[in-house]
Amino acid sequence: MIRKLFGKDADGLSAAEEVAIARLAANYRRLLMDGGRVNIKSEAGYSACAMFLDGLDSAARTLRLDAAARSYRVGFTLNYRALFPDEARNYRVDVLEASVEQYAVIWVNGDKFEFSAEAMRRAEALQRAWTELGTMLERWSQASEQPRSVSRPNRTELRTDLNTLDSAWASFEHKYIAELIEIEDNARRLIVQAIEHERCLQLLEAHHGDGEALQQVSEYQEEQRRLVSCVAKLNSVANFRRKGRDDLGVDVLHDATKTLQRCDNAEKSGQSSELHSAARILASDVSESFAALREYLREVERCLERVDPHLCNNAGLVARLVDWEECWEVGARYVQHEKLLNAVCDLVAEIRSAQRLAPSLTAMCEECDVELFLVLPRLIWLRFLAKPQEHIDMLKTFLPHRFIENKDEPFASPEDHWDAEMILFIEKFRYSRELLKGAQPAGAVGVQSASAAETVASEILVKRVVTGAGTCTRPNGDTEDVYGCLAPAQREDTEREVEELMHDLERWSIELQRHCPEDWNQCSAILVQCLAGGSQKQRQVPFRV
Repeated sequence: MIRKLFGKDADGLSAAEEVAIARLAANYRRLLMDGGRVNIKSEAGYSACAMFLDGLDSAARTLRLDAAARSYRVGFTLNYRALFPDEARNYRVDVLEASVEQYAVIWVNGDKFEFSAEAMRRAEALQRAWTELGTMLERWSQASEQPRSVSRPNRTELRTDLNTLDSAWASFEHKYIAELIEIEDNARRLIVQAIEHERCLQLLEAHHGDGEALQQVSEYQEEQRRLVSCVAKLNSVANFRRKGRDDLGVDVLHDATKTLQRCDNAEKSGQSSELHSAARILASDVSESFAALREYLREVERCLERVDPHLCNNAGLVARLVDWEECWEVGARYVQHEKLLNAVCDLVAEIRSAQRLAPSLTAMCEECDVELFLVLPRLIWLRFLAKPQEHIDMLKTFLPHRFIENKDEPFASPEDHWDAEMILFIEKFRYSRELLKGAQPAGAVGVQSASAAETVASEILVKRVVTGAGTCTRPNGDTEDVYGCLAPAQREDTEREVEELMHDLERWSIELQRHCPEDWNQCSAILVQCLAGGSQKQRQVPFRV
């Protein structure tokens, strides 16, 4: 009525309103369309849509439209309250995209989640309002271009369509975000369950004391099993950097604990710690990686809202799981199998002895030199050839095709396990070793020193495989002739035979590395780790979700 008194049409627009609507209509025409839908997937399409939504909010404020109630946002989680900090319209491209796509089902961590029929109904209502607003804005643009043939929308029409869109937007946003929060809570349930079991372990440790006696408490063992089961499931859905194994059970941890106890008992009885150092390192890695995961769960409990429901997106979690899987995989293969573990311990001890004989090997180990990975398979072969029964299980993991299995008839001797080529290789080694023993000067080796002769023969072979030549460097820097201790009359024939053995050894070393490369890489990494004196993993790092 007042506008009419002043000679103005109630449906007329002020200059500022006309500018706002004109800008909005122009931005609408800049939207990229794909099959009648707004294209938001491309960078250009996303930017155009964001610009239009900013203009939409600006036009509504210029027309002094009241925003639809958005008090429901106070019930959002911290993450969503950061995106929607107040009750302003805050039109977001991702909300529009959700209404456009209308996905009834989403997959998170391999699980299927469905949006309700009501959420889909509200998405459709928002799209209808969006289409109606688009039609009206197109009319505005056409009226500007052809004022005589197309009527321009009036103020009432504009207000109605803008209000309808805003109400539909708020309605969909409310339902969609509420259901997203519920889905995300469900997606985080693996973390929550793991936290609960870890908390139970803490309570039991506080009550019973964290020692050997605690391992006999059935309730504690059951909580351990449940926690490890949760970790394995977490690993299968979140650990994209490795295999994502879910078959590593609590028995790996139990056997690691027993191995550490055996190491402690052996050292208390006076045995050299060097004999058990590899076993202690591998078993400690199992228990320490589990302890690091437990520490992560204690930390993340304080900030669960920061956990990305797509668990593979949490860098801290993934890093802990990678460490856990690597250590427990080694534990399952070596710590849980006594013969393999003993073989590793024996190899580490022998390589340390070889370092004293050939100092260049120490430098290779310290620097992880490329040459080290040529020497390691040679040393493993030497140890197997010298003590085949102690290392047969390890060789089987790398060269299963070289071993014969016969479940129906037991073998008469260990040699029956090996194929013909391997038998010839073993015989050649034994022949060469006997030549080395016999080629030592009579004055240096007497009848009572057969073991000493064998030691010298073994040392010659070790020096030869480390240096790859007939000379090596002594600790004082002098050059030593590997075959210099042999009697001159027998040296030539013996050296020729040993060099032929070394030539064959190279072929077998290559086969050892290449037939099962993943198993070989794991074993060589274990040997390097044990020779370095412990785990190289950095577990004391700043917390990351």
